[in-house]
Amino acid sequence: MKKDYDFSCSAVPKEARRGTLTMFMIMFGFTFFSASMWVGQNLAQGLDFMGFVWSVLLGGLILGAYTGALGYIGAETGLSLDLLAQRSFGRKGSWLPSAMISFTQMGWFGVGLAMFAIPVASELLGLEVSPDTMPWQGYALVVVAGVLMTASAYYGIKSLTIISYVAVPLVAILGTVAMVLAVRNGDSSIVEQFSKGSKDLSVLAGIGLVIGSFVSGGSATPNFTRFAKSGKVAAIVTVLAFFIGNSLMFLFGAVSSIYVGGNDIFEVMLNLNLFYFAIIVLGLNIWTTNDNALYSTGLGLSNITGLSKKTMVLVSGAIGTVASVWLYWNFCGWLNVLNCTLPPIGIIIIVSYLFDRKVYSDTSKVMKNVDWFAVLGVVFGAIAANLISWGIPSITGMTVATAIYLIGRLLSK
Repeated sequence: MKKDYDFSCSAVPKEARRGTLTMFMIMFGFTFFSASMWVGQNLAQGLDFMGFVWSVLLGGLILGAYTGALGYIGAETGLSLDLLAQRSFGRKGSWLPSAMISFTQMGWFGVGLAMFAIPVASELLGLEVSPDTMPWQGYALVVVAGVLMTASAYYGIKSLTIISYVAVPLVAILGTVAMVLAVRNGDSSIVEQFSKGSKDLSVLAGIGLVIGSFVSGGSATPNFTRFAKSGKVAAIVTVLAFFIGNSLMFLFGAVSSIYVGGNDIFEVMLNLNLFYFAIIVLGLNIWTTNDNALYSTGLGLSNITGLSKKTMVLVSGAIGTVASVWLYWNFCGWLNVLNCTLPPIGIIIIVSYLFDRKVYSDTSKVMKNVDWFAVLGVVFGAIAANLISWGIPSITGMTVATAIYLIGRLLSK
């Protein structure tokens, strides 16, 4: 039987842990998400410069605290999100968080493929692309990108490491150079450009956008930080990666919006006639997130079906690739709804770990089938996040989920 170097069904042993730089590259690459640039565009259009700064700082702080806590737990236990969920939700109860994470990440994988293929087909190849029209060249780009990104997720943590070491420096350097050139070539400073926005967004709403931009993917943080050498290293690396990586994406999106009227650093680079660099940055930026998303999908579906992670990566990669263009035009709204359902999962794992650390370290301890209060916490937390209009949806969802879970613990004593 071949050794499972991704430790899908067990804790990562100490001898298989990775160094600090490797973990930083993996987590940094994970945060390089093109959809976060769309958030940067919205922030630039709705806030002045200081409002943008405060939204990114405070939202990043909250998002960093959430993902950092999950990262710490993943490294201390060596367990993936799904194995952690078995201990907080029960063996069969863990199927709910596994399904929610898996289908959300599979959806974003498909959307990510189209986010690469559609701009390349329309901007560089000059083809007409719309919800009703997609030329064969566009589909060919989707298939090629889907095969490559599925392959990297299939080979697991080793492949994710290689992609991250290549992509992170290139995207960060080329993107930053393009951003600086755009600002220097502009007719006014970045502060003055921000002041031209509509200013119809409050800082609180901006903070909500920042948190919501990656809180769903951030919920899968333990899948990667379980390879860190210690919880302290995992927490520091995760907080820094999310804070710096996300902030960079928001800046790329903001600069694109106020200087070229776009929502992606890809459009800034096209405007600067950096065509080939634009393709490299767009492709690598999406790749580093998509392979992580599909890797998490494989782990989650493996927990539900009992089949290997590699098998489920291939299945979900094929589904995401085939449905990619349809998902891009029809499912982004639903994916944003699903994003609000995932933070309750993470917060219940965090609270459960704080109360029951022995359950997470003692592999011989018999786990219950379903912890119904954990399940109800996620259900009602997700409902609250999507229906309550005031406040920050993800925070609302986590608050409700925590309350229900803690009440359940008190009642079950």
